[in-house]
Amino acid sequence: MDLASIPSPSKSVWYLFGTIPLRGYALCIIAGIILACVITEVRLRRRGAPPGTVIDIALWAVPFGIVGARIYHVITSPEAYFGQGGSPVKALYIWEGGLGIPGAILAGAIGAWIGARRLGIPLSMVADALAPGLPVAQAVGRLGNWFNQELYGGPLNAWWAVEISPENRLPGHLNEATYHPTFLYELLWNLGVALLVWLLDRKFKFGKGRAFALYVLAYGIGRFWIEGVRIDPAEAFLGLRTNQWMSVVIVIGSLVYLFLVRGKRDVLVTGEDGRLVAVAYDSPEATAAPAATEKTGVAKDEAEEPAGDEPEDEPADGKTAEDGKVL
Repeated sequence: MDLASIPSPSKSVWYLFGTIPLRGYALCIIAGIILACVITEVRLRRRGAPPGTVIDIALWAVPFGIVGARIYHVITSPEAYFGQGGSPVKALYIWEGGLGIPGAILAGAIGAWIGARRLGIPLSMVADALAPGLPVAQAVGRLGNWFNQELYGGPLNAWWAVEISPENRLPGHLNEATYHPTFLYELLWNLGVALLVWLLDRKFKFGKGRAFALYVLAYGIGRFWIEGVRIDPAEAFLGLRTNQWMSVVIVIGSLVYLFLVRGKRDVLVTGEDGRLVAVAYDSPEATAAPAATEKTGVAKDEAEEPAGDEPEDEPADGKTAEDGKVL
């Protein structure tokens, strides 16, 4: 193996029983979705959701997200489909690569809203539970670009450069073998975003979608500079690629959201009518009512404990017995 650069996979498709194609790109996307679902399921159950909640929501969110991601990619990179020599029908060839994360987030949110609404769970709770899992899914999904040898950056002569085979090189770069591995840059950035969101959410107990807004903010910053390294064809305006402008929009939007929206983390408790109700994790209702987590045997998360140095709740009159018990 040549340690002077990162080799690209020699194959991106394998055939099961000689007939069924297994594509590296699709396998990476599926693996990412599964990881995001597992992480979100754990976080939702620790907030009181019953088992299987994430599956009910994913049945809506995943198809919406995939369709939205593809539409966004086609809109921002139309030349391959509608330009000279392009083929419109290839807009449907999703296995060849080309999923726009902003489109996946926007359309996926619509699907998640539908699923959450049917279950009676606030979308903001679902979004906050998803916040660390989504960048993990994106990180795994970026390996699909490595298998397809696509979306790389400019020529690079360094040990971390990725080798691109001649048939996958872009016009104007046919004689250059190694390039910036932007798939790897975004993979590592997304893992860092996941860790950042998880740590800060654990410390500050974000609620009302603020953990998800933090993810969007951090992702947008990384996507802006990584997009500037890429050399694949894309629509541009005023010197910036469309995805860079989208990054600017989502960074500003997430900052505004974090500044304006306040609220503590919600947990689900069983109401008097037997239905799940979202209440603040440190509210009297959360303390008194049995949460779904207790019914399912899942250990409670730190979300249901008082945050950091916050004082424990005391009775309004502040009276206590001599043995220290609250009267």
